[in-house]
Amino acid sequence: MLAVWYGTQADEAFPDAWHSDAIAPGDSTSVSPTYIRSKVYHSPRLWYVRVNVIEAQDLVPADKSRFPDAYVKVQIGNQILKTKPVQTRNMNPIWNEEFMFVAAEPFEDHLTFTVEDHAGPNKDETIGRTVIALNSIDRRADDRFVRTRWYNLEKSLSDAMDSDRAKKDKFHSRLHVCVCLDGGYHVLDESTQYSSDLRPTAKQLWKSSIGVLELGILNADGLQPMKTRDGKGTSDTYCVAKYGHKWVRTRTIVNSLNPKYNEQYTWEVYDTATVLTVGVFDNSQIGGSDNTRDNKIGKVRIRISTLETGRVYTHCYPLLVLHPSGVKKLGELHLAIRFSSTSMVNMMSQYSRPLLPKMHYKRPLSVIQQDILRHQAVNIVAARLGRAEPPLRREVVEYMSDANAHLWSMRRSKANFLRLTSVFSGLFSAGKWFGEVCTWKNPITTVLVHILFAMLVCFPELILPTVFLYMFLIGVWNYRYRPRYPPHMNTSLSCADAVSPDELDEEFESFPASKSSDIVRMRYDRLRSVAGRIQTVVGDIATQGERLQALLSWRDPRATTIFVLLCLVAAIVLYVTPFQMIALLAGFYVMRHPRFRHKTPSAPINFFRRLPARTDSML
Repeated sequence: MLAVWYGTQADEAFPDAWHSDAIAPGDSTSVSPTYIRSKVYHSPRLWYVRVNVIEAQDLVPADKSRFPDAYVKVQIGNQILKTKPVQTRNMNPIWNEEFMFVAAEPFEDHLTFTVEDHAGPNKDETIGRTVIALNSIDRRADDRFVRTRWYNLEKSLSDAMDSDRAKKDKFHSRLHVCVCLDGGYHVLDESTQYSSDLRPTAKQLWKSSIGVLELGILNADGLQPMKTRDGKGTSDTYCVAKYGHKWVRTRTIVNSLNPKYNEQYTWEVYDTATVLTVGVFDNSQIGGSDNTRDNKIGKVRIRISTLETGRVYTHCYPLLVLHPSGVKKLGELHLAIRFSSTSMVNMMSQYSRPLLPKMHYKRPLSVIQQDILRHQAVNIVAARLGRAEPPLRREVVEYMSDANAHLWSMRRSKANFLRLTSVFSGLFSAGKWFGEVCTWKNPITTVLVHILFAMLVCFPELILPTVFLYMFLIGVWNYRYRPRYPPHMNTSLSCADAVSPDELDEEFESFPASKSSDIVRMRYDRLRSVAGRIQTVVGDIATQGERLQALLSWRDPRATTIFVLLCLVAAIVLYVTPFQMIALLAGFYVMRHPRFRHKTPSAPINFFRRLPARTDSML
């Protein structure tokens, strides 16, 4: 079916048109840009599927003269995992292996178990299959026990899907499994450093919202042309904003290097330790372009905790993109942002709660598991949003979700190392100053340090009150120099302004590497994988140090307020309480019995993990 619409932008039907030919090639009379309307998308509801393959009974191989060397292949969509072969071969093998998958509602794929027999080199024979509909699987919001079930194995996939046929046959090989949908986790579908939502999948575990985030996408200035039309450079740009389950896409403004969007969107905020991401893209699907992918022009990340409550921020953010030829500034994006709190008490109490749902601490997932599951979650979200009308293309979803942030990059490793040295630069400076005191470089300072040292030795109960009082005074003093705007992408922090062409070539190389020798490719990919984990660890260490710096920097005004007031209270309490009693209680608390310990982190640790770091400013 084909629909053709004739008219102007003043017509009532115009906002419902996806495309328009108001600017046709060679038409010099068209002076106003063409618009393609905005769209709101919703991410699918993601679940973790926990599968425990326990055992099988009465397996019958094709060659009945031997015991089967059996293993189980578990599949959901394009996610495939296999059990290890059993050590002792018999007709009733036992595996007892657990796997995790990602599935999205509405469930379109089935959970398929295939028992295969490794009959010889490169020869695997199927013993039987069983198919389970995901809608029929038990759901849980905690770590309660889920009962196991036996399933009959059919020879073919069609037989496994036909329940009536399964009832007619008298003899079946059987498979014993335990399957459930784990709703107590938050399914990570984006980089953990830039998560926009931390709620668990199960809605009964959701808390009430603590505020509202309003975003105004005003305009972009000085955009670089991404294509050529009528002999002139131009761009057909649109913006995508992502927060929580809600994605928004502005109108596509055609043939304009200074587009004005003037669109406003709102989100409910459930946690201030989340990040809003806004990206700008060039629409390559307009005007018969040869490029099949929408070009990225840049993105902006804004951590909600860095916004003062009720204040309107209007600021221009640079759009920086790293290309194989180097970092480029492709323009500026003008945004208006306001975070309004609906419950100040609930918002402040967030700082003492765990960052992730309790299941992440009761039954934690390994780092490798999280990386694999996040990759699968991004693929599912990209596939679902790509089927919308108009589609939100895969390259857009991957860029907004930082799907490739875990891959090895010499530039990122250097940046994380420099962040680490910057964090410890204060300690190095203090050591240098103390060395100058020891060498009597400034006699007056050295005498004052001797007096202070003698006073603290004679009155040790003044040490902790003095330290907390100093931190309180430093926090109050730094209030005048608190940041006025949310941070933006920083090329110096990202080491993007001095990166070599060879390092850029390595960073933009495909993964797996496209090398001629298979051995070199294998070794190179292994090196990149290991180095990527080291890079992540170094970045995490730097993040912890930057969070310490954020305690008194007013980067998160609410957290600094809490910490400064706690320092004042601690200074008063420690002043009136004997030091020996404080030391005794602290020692007993650290060495307390495991019965008095909880699996979930304590309030100080939760407060610390919610503090912002400079990861939001890294490319």
